[in-house]
Amino acid sequence: MTSLTDCQQRDAQDPLRSLRDQFSIPGGVIYLDGNSLGVLPKTAAARVAEVVTQEWGSGLIRSWNSAGWFEMPQRLGDKIARLIGAAPGEVVATDSTSINLYKVLSAALHIAAQDAPQRKLIVSERSNFPTDLYIAQALCAERGLRLQLVEPEEIPAALTPEVAVLMLTHVNYRTGAMHDMAAVTAAAHAAGALTVWDLAHSAGAVPVDLNAARADFSIGCGYKYLNGGPGAPAFVWVHPRHADRFWQPLAGWWGHAAPFEFTPGYRPAPGIARYLCGTQPMLSLAALECGLDTVLAAEPLGGMAALRAKSLALSDLFIELALQRCAGHGLGLATPRAHEQRGSQVCLTRTNPKAPDGASGAYAIVQALIARGVIGDFRAGDGDRHPDILRFGLTPLYLGFEDVWQAVEHLRQVLESGEWRRPEFNQKMAVT
Repeated sequence: MTSLTDCQQRDAQDPLRSLRDQFSIPGGVIYLDGNSLGVLPKTAAARVAEVVTQEWGSGLIRSWNSAGWFEMPQRLGDKIARLIGAAPGEVVATDSTSINLYKVLSAALHIAAQDAPQRKLIVSERSNFPTDLYIAQALCAERGLRLQLVEPEEIPAALTPEVAVLMLTHVNYRTGAMHDMAAVTAAAHAAGALTVWDLAHSAGAVPVDLNAARADFSIGCGYKYLNGGPGAPAFVWVHPRHADRFWQPLAGWWGHAAPFEFTPGYRPAPGIARYLCGTQPMLSLAALECGLDTVLAAEPLGGMAALRAKSLALSDLFIELALQRCAGHGLGLATPRAHEQRGSQVCLTRTNPKAPDGASGAYAIVQALIARGVIGDFRAGDGDRHPDILRFGLTPLYLGFEDVWQAVEHLRQVLESGEWRRPEFNQKMAVT
């Protein structure tokens, strides 16, 4: 079994260890929740203060020109493009993931209706992130379409001649399972369907190559592995072959070809710029840029390939230690072991045969860990197929091998001591 000393030696030899210095991490905290909210870059507070006091405070409205505010969505989009296999000018940072999904799913359905009006079906995973399913449900109700939810292994058979769009999250938020984007996209195209990929748990965590995969549309968020801060702007990518085919439905003035001509008729901007909508949030974009720069700082050290190699090593270690050191406490593994099938998180299940109501205790275990400074999160299940999840994000920018060893040691102590049974750990809070 891997020892604490082994982990300390691996940290000493880690070529990426200097990247941790970019972040402000509270003392006594092992942060395993970067898949929900990335940690604070040290540069962010000063940069946001600069925007407030100088660019807004002194520059005032002139800063739309003098401070480059107007170009920020495209400039940040070009930085994101380097992480997701897109070209310059193909991505904009704007709005939220849900809003951007509404835009691209609407565009995909419009294009599908033009090309094959008989296709009336959106296919997605049953365990896809709920906001994606809610957006799809709303569009189906609006347009008289149907949403079909399937398990991952059922996707090939679901790609019938009725399917207009296959909408998937690249890395599943509950389990960390990852789709083969190129293979799935090719299968969808062979069946005549378009693809929409959600990269919320991929961008900055795993290598992505949208253009090589010939994907159609993609969106993702800025506050997880991109470290952009709570509620950071999201991003949207559209393959150039589709970008000029449709006015996305939120035809706001920022997406106009000449917004400061103030004409009453809408004329969409060319390319990805038409996927902008209203006035952009400069404070949030400034913070997001600081987060993007922490990920791009890995480029001289091997970039996403190096981050991916360390992520897999960290998650391999977490799986090994958790299943060995916590054996006998009802833990199971929801995350695929195969490297090519998983993202940058480890998700554990728990069976609690002593609970008369069948409760797993997973939520309370996570709360007990958080009280010890080991911050992960909990995701509720809905039956045997989708059980309760203890979820741990392994972010290689700021986590080390000793962090993993110590986190599992805390997990072992929480389980063996039974401290998770304490009443305060079993009171559900609004955010889990």
